[in-house]
Amino acid sequence: MNFLRRLQSLDNQLKALLATVVISVVWLVYAVTTIQPGDAEILANQRQQIAIASVPPSQMRPSDRQAQAQPRASVVVPTVPLEPSPSPAATIQPPPRSPQTPPPQPAQPPVRSQPTPSYQPRELVALADPTNYGERVVRDTYGRPVVNAPIVVLHETVSSANSTISFFQTPHPRDEDQASYHALITLDGTIVYLVPAEKRAFGAGNSVFNGPNGPEAVKTHPKFPPSVNNFAYHISLETPPDGRNNGNRHSGYTAAQYESLSWLVARAAVPESRITTHQAVDRSGSRKDPRSFNTQTFLARLRSYTQPALTTPTQRG
Repeated sequence: MNFLRRLQSLDNQLKALLATVVISVVWLVYAVTTIQPGDAEILANQRQQIAIASVPPSQMRPSDRQAQAQPRASVVVPTVPLEPSPSPAATIQPPPRSPQTPPPQPAQPPVRSQPTPSYQPRELVALADPTNYGERVVRDTYGRPVVNAPIVVLHETVSSANSTISFFQTPHPRDEDQASYHALITLDGTIVYLVPAEKRAFGAGNSVFNGPNGPEAVKTHPKFPPSVNNFAYHISLETPPDGRNNGNRHSGYTAAQYESLSWLVARAAVPESRITTHQAVDRSGSRKDPRSFNTQTFLARLRSYTQPALTTPTQRG
């Protein structure tokens, strides 16, 4: 009888051992054909759990019973995005502003209160590099006080607005390379503020304004001739594509440019007698801008901002 019991016990052990071998072989084939990098540890834990489960409870060691009783941690599978991630350029956001710091405001020329039409141009700020503008001085290089009233000088870019802004935003350590306008008006009428109004833009190097009071210029640099920059507000119109050359004329400026220019000049407390062009103030004889400028169109639009409209009194019967 004892012999039969031992034989049956041995038979049960052989069956358990055979089952363990079969399961291990199956998992080995699965692991070889499907294992991915990083899965080795997970598969090892799973094989351990399967090996423990294949042993009859009566033959388990105390450590095996404890391991089987412990809850197995769930594996979190990362989800795969349905769409490709956007490019870094598309996800870059401007840094949040401090609540105490107000957003930068467009640099504006001196403003006067006048009845104006309900036109509001688009306005942007693209500040030039500080090497391309300077301070307005109160004394010239000879120590004489500067008392000039402001003037507005009109220019054209000759190149595209983007390339002009890029040039102004590039540092230019050499004095000879420095240049800027206070504002630029693109073909669609957008006003781009480049230099704060209280600063001196380098828009006309060798220049003089011949006004009602005679020639006006201020020498601000010992190496360069006098110029109008110290009392000028420089505004440039983006040149149309057919004028980006050295020709004498082009197709002219858009209606939106004339409207925005008039709006901007009207905000500066400058009389018409002190509005001029780069060609008029240039002393080198090489400047022709703004070419193809329609003075009549500009003045008509300007006066719609600076002069109150005349109305006819209502007749009562």
